Amino acid sequence: MIKSTLSLHHIIRESTLTENAPLLIMMHGYGSDENDLFSFANELPEELFIISVKAPYPMQPYGNAWYAINFDADKGKWNDNEQAIESRDLISRFIDEAVKAYPVNKNNISLLGFSQGSILSYAVALTYPDKVKNIIALSGYVNKEIIPPKDDIKDYSHLNFYCSHGSLDQVIPVDWARQTAPFFNNLNIKHQYSEFPVGHGVAPQNFYEFKSWLIGNI
Repeated sequence: MIKSTLSLHHIIRESTLTENAPLLIMMHGYGSDENDLFSFANELPEELFIISVKAPYPMQPYGNAWYAINFDADKGKWNDNEQAIESRDLISRFIDEAVKAYPVNKNNISLLGFSQGSILSYAVALTYPDKVKNIIALSGYVNKEIIPPKDDIKDYSHLNFYCSHGSLDQVIPVDWARQTAPFFNNLNIKHQYSEFPVGHGVAPQNFYEFKSWLIGNI
């Protein structure tokens, strides 16, 4: 089912529960769209109310992005962090809208992101921890430029992260992802980190692991 009345275009799979359903919000990667991660929906628990959102910046010839990735001779490859922050805040507002629009439990919200969507999932959780509970971050990393500074630490005690990465990833180096575990350890944030012998993608065993993790935490 397609919905466009909220601030982000999205598609949904309704829950078997008619009220207070746990909510899972999916955020795709750079150059993809809302249909990508939604392919997982039918394999996930029926009690989940699933929303898969489309990033706000259209790309040519197809696909969307949460923020621009630029290439030039001086800077090389660099992210538009201002756009990333705007998207972070847009997702936060969308969560508020979804809680009002759908029969979901505002205290049981999980984010599932891949690549750019994973980076934004981290940013939303660390900036607005009161709005989410669980985060599944696939093939991403913590971009410290789009989260609050260390002297603005919030209450992260209820958060729970599942983080995974391909050890052969040629898009986002695995070394970047390996920094997430010590980062969360320093903040005393509950987390699990796994690696799989694949590139920039989700291996079947990765899917089954995060599915099991999600079932145990919703």
